[in-house]
Amino acid sequence: MAVTPEEQKNARRKAMLLLEHMDRTEKGLSDRLRQAGFSAEATEDAMNYVRSYGYLNDHRYAMNYISFRMGTKSRQKILQELSGKGIDRETALAAWEEAAEIEEPDELAILRVAVEKKCQPDTVLDEKGMRRLQGFLQRRGFSYGDISHVLEEMNITCERNF
Repeated sequence: MAVTPEEQKNARRKAMLLLEHMDRTEKGLSDRLRQAGFSAEATEDAMNYVRSYGYLNDHRYAMNYISFRMGTKSRQKILQELSGKGIDRETALAAWEEAAEIEEPDELAILRVAVEKKCQPDTVLDEKGMRRLQGFLQRRGFSYGDISHVLEEMNITCERNF
């Protein structure tokens, strides 16, 4: 089925309006246009239209996303979130490497801040508390080895009940 000139014009206008408010991934824009009721052909035409002007660029989106979150989240968590937004792994990794050259993130420092939000140095936790803390940190993308290192460094221990 051919796209009518009216639908083509409306899809292009909607794409421009959506990008006016915030940068989007290709998947994000495509999904929004489809939700708005445009056909696959009209959506693809609108995507090509905004792409031709450089308004749609997944690498640029990933760079911006990473640079705003690099100081508060782990590398793994950021890459996972980008994947959820439709950014392919190669693009996300390339953007991470580029951003890391500029900003040089310190994941252990980010991890220390996350731990300090939950408990103070020299704290003794029960087993349940320690499991909850470690689970919280692992869900944020930190490795078990880094978590153990930082907890040991901050002298946060688990009381042993025999």
